[in-house]
Amino acid sequence: MELTALKGIGEKTGELFHKLGISNVEELLQFFPRDYELFTPPVTIGEIGFRTFATIRGTFTQSLFQRRIKKMTITTAQFKDDVGGQIRVCYFNAPFMKDAITPGELYILKGRVSRKRGILQIDQPKIYKPLDYADLLGTMQPIYPLTKGLSNAAITKAVRQAFATDCFAKLDEEDILPEKVKTRYGLCRKSEAVRNLHFPGSEQAFSTAAMRMSFEEIFLFILAMKKNESAFQTKSSILIHPDPRTNALLDALPYDLTDAQKRVIGEVANDMQSGKVMSRLIQGDVGSGKTIVALTALMNAAYAGYQGALMAPTEVLAKQHFETIETLFREHDVGLHAALLTGSMTALEKKVIYDALEDGRIDILIGTHALFQEKVNYKNLGLVITDEQHRFGIRQREAISLKGNEPHMIVMSATPIPRTLALILYGNMDVSVIDELPKQRRPIKNAVVDTSYREKIYRFIEKEVAAGHQAYIICPLVEYSDGVEAVNVTDYTDMLRDMLPEDISIGMLHGQMPAAKKNEIMQRFSEGEIKVLVSTTVVEVGVDVPNATVMVIEDANRFGLAALHQLRGRVGRGADQSYCIFVSDNNSKEAMERLQILKTSNDGFEIASKDLSIRGPGEFMGVRQSGVLSFKNFDLYRDAQIAQKAQEAVDQILTGQITLRESEKEKLDNATTILKGGILL
Repeated sequence: MELTALKGIGEKTGELFHKLGISNVEELLQFFPRDYELFTPPVTIGEIGFRTFATIRGTFTQSLFQRRIKKMTITTAQFKDDVGGQIRVCYFNAPFMKDAITPGELYILKGRVSRKRGILQIDQPKIYKPLDYADLLGTMQPIYPLTKGLSNAAITKAVRQAFATDCFAKLDEEDILPEKVKTRYGLCRKSEAVRNLHFPGSEQAFSTAAMRMSFEEIFLFILAMKKNESAFQTKSSILIHPDPRTNALLDALPYDLTDAQKRVIGEVANDMQSGKVMSRLIQGDVGSGKTIVALTALMNAAYAGYQGALMAPTEVLAKQHFETIETLFREHDVGLHAALLTGSMTALEKKVIYDALEDGRIDILIGTHALFQEKVNYKNLGLVITDEQHRFGIRQREAISLKGNEPHMIVMSATPIPRTLALILYGNMDVSVIDELPKQRRPIKNAVVDTSYREKIYRFIEKEVAAGHQAYIICPLVEYSDGVEAVNVTDYTDMLRDMLPEDISIGMLHGQMPAAKKNEIMQRFSEGEIKVLVSTTVVEVGVDVPNATVMVIEDANRFGLAALHQLRGRVGRGADQSYCIFVSDNNSKEAMERLQILKTSNDGFEIASKDLSIRGPGEFMGVRQSGVLSFKNFDLYRDAQIAQKAQEAVDQILTGQITLRESEKEKLDNATTILKGGILL
């Protein structure tokens, strides 16, 4: 059903929806909020503490006062609560607010809290009459991803209209989850789940709906994976034996490999000479030495007369891998030729690579998805390695296989997934774990603090930059969003430019930037031009910047422990002491105890296991785990128990313990076929 069938959506508005990936009503119904505005009871001004967002009840003690500073109109007034606490209210470029309030009348304010020279201030608050707020109390109002020109209210209105269409009425009829599965695992109807994800009647209703949609997504993923499993495990492949020249390079390195690296190198070597197609996942913390393990496999393949390909998720990371390998080959006189291929290269540069690859002059090709475009032809592809497994899907995997004669495959991931979960998500792969860090790595020093320490943090960053180092600051949001109590990159960058000296260059990075802009920012940070990088979690899969010694994570209480550990791995890459500071605006005993786990441990697998035990399937609020697979609803750490139940359901279907109607079988077959191009295996 076309979006323009909905009232108020014409051709121009439809184009704005299309920018968000919504081209019809069916897609609109599946376009779920990215967050929710919670309407909680007001607190007294004295209870605000170090919160960055608050709801307060009281009266304006005076009319709003207006003044102009340059081109900006600033409207301010004092606000007093029921017990005498006072706070300054401030609006920017909103002169109409002066006539919108009556001094002495009771209001409820909801907005961001800041501290200006020791004075508590609430900025741009929404104003409610007490009775109006009472109607909203306890509800969860949706906050959707937006694009310029399209408001949250417009999307909300469109979704409410979509509930009255045939598309919504058919959700249960077209539901792909079998009835026996829904009954056995207590899953609600599809229509109920969709309605309560958009407009939850309560947190319990939201939790039930979110669990239902997460179950569906991981259930289909596991089913599709199981159907492809046997094909990859039984195919014959080329024989590649370890070469003495590879061992000679390892012996010449200025450091010793860890026992874990040696063990995994042996596991890969055994696979490559087994006669079967290798399909192996190599897990290891950031900095555990996965790249040198990958390089040994690539060299063995090249010495055996086959080409190898190493695919990275970003151009900056691909370039860094290439420079590392090229330097090693040059310093140790390795007689192999490595080359780099990325999408941003000119047509002529690409043509030179294509020709050299096709006639066999390139032994190892490093790059991004460009490695497997239609024009790229390998002479004798024998090994493919993808860095960061979750970035590549089944369709890409099949495209890779077609470029060679059943090449061996390795995927590498720095995401610390406990083995029990890895076997569910990567059941069609053998799993290797590099569970040691090189001895030369200095442990990162960790601190867990509340927001009152920010001033000290900025002075510490100044000191580190003066010593020639760099810093990351991570924020959960790209920009301010009404009702979301979290720090955002846009405002934080502006604020930091006032807090730090002018000679300290500050950069901003987030996922909404064009790919070329993101690459440019990361390149400038990598080269030391940018000293402090304010970013969202997009740096989680980044480049090595050995000069970066400080990682500050704002609103750390909103992230999963495993995600925090992953982010922390961006520092500690060089010889200098590195530091990670977790800042939380929630100073409750439970929140602080949870973050203390990171303070006392640098072991990603231990942290991931604790994360699983802490975050139950009902805990659906907060910042989504970033970077782990490409799911819309399922979250690896939050939904670990759901994954186990979904695998159980899949196994029962495949073994006949759960019998399906023919119509249900047909729906599942169609759904898993479509998933090959989207959800990743």
